[in-house]
Amino acid sequence: MRLDPHSFADAGQPVADRLVWQARVDFAGRTLHAEAVLRLQQAAEAGPLDLDTRDLHIDAVTNEADGAALPFELGDPEPILGQRLRINVPAGCQAVRVRYRTAPHATALQWLEPAQTGGGAAPFLYTQCQPIHARSVVPLQDTPRTRLRFEATLAAPPGLEVLMAAEALGNGRFQLEQPIAPYLFAFAVGRLGARELGPRSRVWAESPLLDQAAWEFADTEQVLAAGEALFGPYDWQRYDLLVLPPSFPYGGMENPRLTFLTPSVLAGDRSLVAVIAHELAHSWTGNLISNANAEHFWLNEGGATYAERRIVEAIWGTETAALEWALGRRKLDRAVERLAEEGRPRLSRLRTELAGIDPDDAYTIVPYEKGALLLRALEEAVGRPVFDAFIAAYIDRFRFGVLTTEEFVDFLGQHLDRAAIGRVGLERWLYEPGVPADAPQARSARLEAIAALGGRPPADDQAAAWSATEWQLYIESIETPAPSALLEGLDERFKLTQRENYDILEQWLVVGIDSGYAPAVARVQDVLGRIGRMKYLRPWYRALAQRAETRGVADSLFERYAATYHPIARQVVADVLARSTEGA
Repeated sequence: MRLDPHSFADAGQPVADRLVWQARVDFAGRTLHAEAVLRLQQAAEAGPLDLDTRDLHIDAVTNEADGAALPFELGDPEPILGQRLRINVPAGCQAVRVRYRTAPHATALQWLEPAQTGGGAAPFLYTQCQPIHARSVVPLQDTPRTRLRFEATLAAPPGLEVLMAAEALGNGRFQLEQPIAPYLFAFAVGRLGARELGPRSRVWAESPLLDQAAWEFADTEQVLAAGEALFGPYDWQRYDLLVLPPSFPYGGMENPRLTFLTPSVLAGDRSLVAVIAHELAHSWTGNLISNANAEHFWLNEGGATYAERRIVEAIWGTETAALEWALGRRKLDRAVERLAEEGRPRLSRLRTELAGIDPDDAYTIVPYEKGALLLRALEEAVGRPVFDAFIAAYIDRFRFGVLTTEEFVDFLGQHLDRAAIGRVGLERWLYEPGVPADAPQARSARLEAIAALGGRPPADDQAAAWSATEWQLYIESIETPAPSALLEGLDERFKLTQRENYDILEQWLVVGIDSGYAPAVARVQDVLGRIGRMKYLRPWYRALAQRAETRGVADSLFERYAATYHPIARQVVADVLARSTEGA
């Protein structure tokens, strides 16, 4: 029986809970030459062991105990799942060894030429295994239900640093004794340097960005301490950061012990460091406790977004947290509206059904913001002290485990007042599209001041005091298409088109494109060639593609820059352009 719609792993078969991995990096061939030893939780009975793979070339499969060849069959490729590797294991088998190599187009790997890096002198390689891309790097049971420990040895050309989301043992050797979901398997290879941030944290980056990154993330230890005060001990020993080249498709990836970050968060004013709070929050919700599969993704991301806002509140105050909640709600409402327009309202439910659907195609902001709002609604229903006690019990019960939405609901019923839970209306939140009408609303004086403008230009002294979040909320309030005089006046006074804070720039350029503002169209053509973060690619390409005047610009830009984007981002943009064509 398969418990994960995105994995060939069978619940009736042995579980491989430890990986011993050796690999050699071949930049010329864009290939990893590797061996994976999968150790079974208990000695197997004679029968099949099904593993997930994608575009792997399998050279040999043997019984690790005696080296005897084991019969195996690599199934036909399936569009979402990849290929099933079925190994026939003998009775008593405790480990299998798979010798293989990856494909140059492996979906979890991005190989960068020196010219595509910050240093310009050496190649770069990094992974992105979430949600189901680990199978393109290692043959394994690629589902969060199968948590595994690992030992790894990764050989790379001289002069390049090898980093892994694990404890470094030296000479390219690593280990991780805390069991993780396979999507957290992560490494990077490049010419990198490091700066210490605190007693248990450092930042890695290419040399042109290293000093800036160290300054930008100087408060990492404070964020870490705030997380521990709220959610209990940090179970991963170190919290290091790695700033990747611009093609990295996410804002951050919560790989344990080594968070991956986009350079787009280096705004020069520490205005985007809340991304650290979010990725750190995954140390408790996501890494320590994982969703059982992608249909319960909200447990990871809704939990992390809620925890992020609690950390922000603890460090920067309730007003700042309220602004973050308000901005998140605006983005959520737009996402729900867009999903309805696209004929995909089912993706605005928290508990999704994704059989036959690629989880990358189902990726939206809904599990983040709607999930966080549900947790906030529960907090308001029972009171923060009671809800904090529930969080502590939840972390203790499911620590280093996985769960489904239904198991979460059962646990809620055991620890919180059922009448209060009933008032929240879990069924509406979990199984119905959209956002319940009685969802919590953010309130703050700063938020009211922005709303009072009604989209009119702010006074100079008011704008000078605005945070990046306030600027985003203000730009969100401008109705489009906006008069060119309004946009020209704002741009002349506040230089919005030239901003280096990409969160502000994202929304400003969308407003500009929607309004036919030529400077915005010109700037987006520049930044689309310099950044690969999907948070920005999606809205910018969508805005360009939805206007007849700029549809050709969108197509030509994608043709020019597609090869520089990560494979995941490349597919996302292709889907955006295809949907825009269908709706034309």
